[in-house]
Amino acid sequence: MSPPNFTHSTYGAVPPLAWWRRWWRRQSPTRQDRYAMLAPLASVLLFFAAIVASFWYLRTEEIEREQEAVKRDIDYSQQQVRLRLLERQEQLMRIARDVSNGEVDRAEFRARAEDLVSKYPELQAVTWIDDRRRVRASYASPSTATSQQHSVGELLQGEAESVFGLARDLQQPVFSPPLAGPEPQATLQLHIPMSDHGKFAGTVLGEYSIDGLLRYGVPAEMSSRYAISLLDAKGGVLAGNATPVRPATASLLPWAAQVNEHQAPVSPVGNGLSLRGQAYRTSSGLVGNGLFWMVGALSILTAWMLIGTWRHTRRRMQAQHALVAEMNFRRAMENSMLTGMRALDMQGRITYINAAFCHMTGWSEGELVGRTAPFPFWPEEDREQLTAKLEEELQGRSTPGGFQVRVKRKNGTLFDARLYLSPLIDAKGHQTGWMTSMTDITEPNRIREQLSASYERFTTVLEALDASVSVAPLGSEELLFANKMYRQWFESDTRGHLKLVAQAGVPETPPTEESLDDVDGLVGLPTDSLTVAQSGSAEIYIPELDKWMEVRSRYLNWVDGRLAQMVIASDITPRRQAEEQAAVQAERAQSVSRLITMGEMASSVAHELNQPLTAINNYCNGMLSRIRSGQISEPDLLAALEKTARQAQRAGQIIQRIRSFVKRSEPNRTLSDVAWMVNEAIELAEIELRRRNVRLSHYVAARLPQLMVDPILIEQVLVNLIRNAAEAVDQARRPIAQRSVEVRVVPKHVEGQGMIEFSVQDTGGGLAPEVMERLYEAFFSTKSEGMGIGLNLCRSIVESHHGRMRAENLYNGTEITGCRFSFLIPLTQPDPSPPESSSRDAGVSA
Repeated sequence: MSPPNFTHSTYGAVPPLAWWRRWWRRQSPTRQDRYAMLAPLASVLLFFAAIVASFWYLRTEEIEREQEAVKRDIDYSQQQVRLRLLERQEQLMRIARDVSNGEVDRAEFRARAEDLVSKYPELQAVTWIDDRRRVRASYASPSTATSQQHSVGELLQGEAESVFGLARDLQQPVFSPPLAGPEPQATLQLHIPMSDHGKFAGTVLGEYSIDGLLRYGVPAEMSSRYAISLLDAKGGVLAGNATPVRPATASLLPWAAQVNEHQAPVSPVGNGLSLRGQAYRTSSGLVGNGLFWMVGALSILTAWMLIGTWRHTRRRMQAQHALVAEMNFRRAMENSMLTGMRALDMQGRITYINAAFCHMTGWSEGELVGRTAPFPFWPEEDREQLTAKLEEELQGRSTPGGFQVRVKRKNGTLFDARLYLSPLIDAKGHQTGWMTSMTDITEPNRIREQLSASYERFTTVLEALDASVSVAPLGSEELLFANKMYRQWFESDTRGHLKLVAQAGVPETPPTEESLDDVDGLVGLPTDSLTVAQSGSAEIYIPELDKWMEVRSRYLNWVDGRLAQMVIASDITPRRQAEEQAAVQAERAQSVSRLITMGEMASSVAHELNQPLTAINNYCNGMLSRIRSGQISEPDLLAALEKTARQAQRAGQIIQRIRSFVKRSEPNRTLSDVAWMVNEAIELAEIELRRRNVRLSHYVAARLPQLMVDPILIEQVLVNLIRNAAEAVDQARRPIAQRSVEVRVVPKHVEGQGMIEFSVQDTGGGLAPEVMERLYEAFFSTKSEGMGIGLNLCRSIVESHHGRMRAENLYNGTEITGCRFSFLIPLTQPDPSPPESSSRDAGVSA
């Protein structure tokens, strides 16, 4: 029904807008219907608007991206052409300079021009022109037309003459505008001025083929992607593809075909020569795109189908809404259940099964509905038992908690299930059958069996441990768990657990009134940081058991949620005894090593003592002779006695130093002065060095901090290293000037830690590779009478002080000029407990 023409007087003074509103209300009975009618139309319009906007945006973005790519690539190609022109210009300027200096004659000029032209195809000809515009020498490529070649003596004319004059006036290289020859091939000229003692002497003319410049100057990948051409100042094409014709439909509309090109002037030629590139058409535009038309057609079809479907189903939806909602609700509730449901009538016939029951058994609804006992999901071996159970169900004697049965799937596999039975009552209150619910309990049974087996294995392992394991809640005297070893040591008493915790460094918590209740006093506190923390360990002595124990503890959440502490105590008495024995053996080995060292130095010590003793004997004999003859005065006698006392004091110092070095003492780490330790070691070793005629020099850095070390052990390491260095120099049979040993002590920083480096460097024959590999091996020695424990013991002493030791050969080119032993002692060392220190010393000494 279309509205009448309300411009006539039939409707009186009713405004047109009000009449439209009345007519619309008569056509649409309710406001909801009007909204339902307008909603699909608005959706269609929004759909069309979104499609158009999407295509507009994508096309615009694609055009901008293509234009940016073309600009970037053409600018890069222009730079390549410019660099090629500048390189040829530089080469021509070298030839012009040589010609100006008189270093090149015509023949050599022609040879160099020929070499240049043959190497660079874009260079067509090179000509030498004097100051009168006459050609002195010239060479052109074989492909150059005869009309473009210059003969000797020819006078330069035309456009080249004006460029020649410009180069003469400016006294700098000048490019000519592109010149069109008789053939289609255009050229570009470059005039390089020459001067002779400040006077213009002509030019060197280089002629470029513009086509060759385009062909060899533009990268090949750019030529394959773009239609590239060289243009003159007026836009004429000099080389490359001709100017493409813009399509007639070209416009600013995004779907119109766009010409994507970019033009850039080629420097140093300037605006007279430009490089233009146009991208090849890769798409037919938006309008020519089949996808555009397909999407448009599908959109129109979709809109039409939406409107048609909406009109057709509008009336049916209202009638079916209530029914569909109810059916969907019941179906969703039924399908969401994981429990199988089965209905039986009073005769035991299956009248209903749900989807979960079919999924469990593998039988379809059509295969089970209407079946009577025996059912196909009963196992053959359980049919008698299940038949009796079914009779009890039909008679109403069902188990309230359900019962467990085995069910057979269609594929023959079995699973465990639990069945629950309830009567079906109709609207009149009469029983019409039985409803049975079935739950698959195979996985819970498997997990229960695995947990039982795991608990049995876990208990067996804990009971077989040779360490005690106990668990007790915090703030309570209850013992949650104790293994066999704990019960053997402490019985089933929680006091053993608390005693281990207290002696290990964690104070026990006395029980309070709150702890005696069933309520955990620590409930609500965060326990993650406690339960994930790494447990510490401590070694304690239990007098009641006469055992040393290593105790480790950590916090954990017990099964009931309470915070508990687990303590593991291991018997380490044999290990402690072994550590003590090892410490004693290490001390003996160090003392024996010092005795061996002094034994090896016995001859040198005897020689050193012989000097002061001989001097004492001579002084005494001299004084006796002069006293008997009465020829000595009191001042002479006092002087002789003072000299005798000094020699005796010197002998006493030597004996005292040896005695303090070799005497056996307990390990004593104290703050020791580095310079004092070095001086003591040098005083002892210097006896051996003087005997072997080896010069000793030493350097100790100033203001070194004191070290927490055993000074006798560090002195022992230095003496061994200095003696080994003296023996190496003696065995190498070096001349007197090269028989030297140097001791250096300097501070160092290694991996961010302050250290003191002790080094002993000799001028001996170095160490062979096979000796270097076994240098610290016990009982390995290169000496015929050596025991092979010196360096091994030295490294053990250094490592016991948390240091490190190394050896390296010194080279002069490929010749070995000596060897250098060094060891590092840290400035700050951990203060180990006596048991740990003893065990460590014993370990490294072994």
